[in-house]
Amino acid sequence: MERAARLQGLLLGTAVGDALGLPLEGLSPRRAGRLFPGEPRMRLLPGTGLVSDDTEHTLLVAASLCRHPDDAQAFARDLARGLRWWLLALPAGVGWATLRATLKLWLGVPPARSGVWSAGNGPAMRVALLGAFLADRERQLEAHVRAATVLTHRDPRALVGALAVARLAAAIMAGAPLSRRRLLALLAGCGPADREWRARLALLGRALRGNWPAARLAGAYGLQRGVSGYIYHSVPMAIHCWYRHQQNFRTALTEAVKLGGDTDTVAAIAGALAGLSVGEAGIPRDWLTGLRDWPRGRRLLARTATALAEGGPAPDYCWPALALRNLLFLLVVLAHGIRRLAPPY
Repeated sequence: MERAARLQGLLLGTAVGDALGLPLEGLSPRRAGRLFPGEPRMRLLPGTGLVSDDTEHTLLVAASLCRHPDDAQAFARDLARGLRWWLLALPAGVGWATLRATLKLWLGVPPARSGVWSAGNGPAMRVALLGAFLADRERQLEAHVRAATVLTHRDPRALVGALAVARLAAAIMAGAPLSRRRLLALLAGCGPADREWRARLALLGRALRGNWPAARLAGAYGLQRGVSGYIYHSVPMAIHCWYRHQQNFRTALTEAVKLGGDTDTVAAIAGALAGLSVGEAGIPRDWLTGLRDWPRGRRLLARTATALAEGGPAPDYCWPALALRNLLFLLVVLAHGIRRLAPPY
């Protein structure tokens, strides 16, 4: 598969997972199944999916990567500038750690010191693209991932989780077969001295060896009411959903969305990995056509993938419209939240 097709699959897969999971975010699997029965579909508006910070941050990373593919420090400064303006447009969904870190950036704190002590999943949701783009430059990959992580999160566990996603994306991009043993060794190398990470991986290995459904692994992690925003929960669950269904995007994302909890981020990470595996052609048409966001929609995602593949500049879009779009998005989310208060329970 061509490099551009894989990158396009990654970006579109991120957005599709984000949009599918967003309406169910914060719900338990049981409540989500009763409120929204049937298979996942675009439903934030009838037949329409909109994206949140998972996709927005990935696009910010893409733009900074287009401008600074070889200099991690310049990349970090550019990404910090992008985050500052992203917050100024009043996005509806902002993680608490990201909010505090971005406010510190506005106060003049440099990117290397702006991160707050948090092991939230913010870094993991935006770094798959770094792994895919820098797959043949391991040292550069790690420098960029570290820069993108400490910008908002400085808990060492955040870096372990982000490295796991990025290195896995790099391995997929390289095209080498990933046996279960090789997958677990790759992930273990991201935090070899972290006992909790190794314990999470041991359980993930048991699940893959026994071909457990994702819900069973979630139960073994104690996540029966949904996957939390803790990076050591979201990353192993997203990887499990992807690994069992590497060539079946629909099945991988369906499992991710039905886990409940932080569904948009888990599905966005799984969608990035699955999209990288199958390319844009492997993403279900009904999900792609239902993705109707603007100005950061399907067209911008495709143009961004082309720019990355060809070494071109980051594509322009109508960024002054973002504040209006975010206001409308907030109204939609509030209306959706009111709907979720109603039965069936």
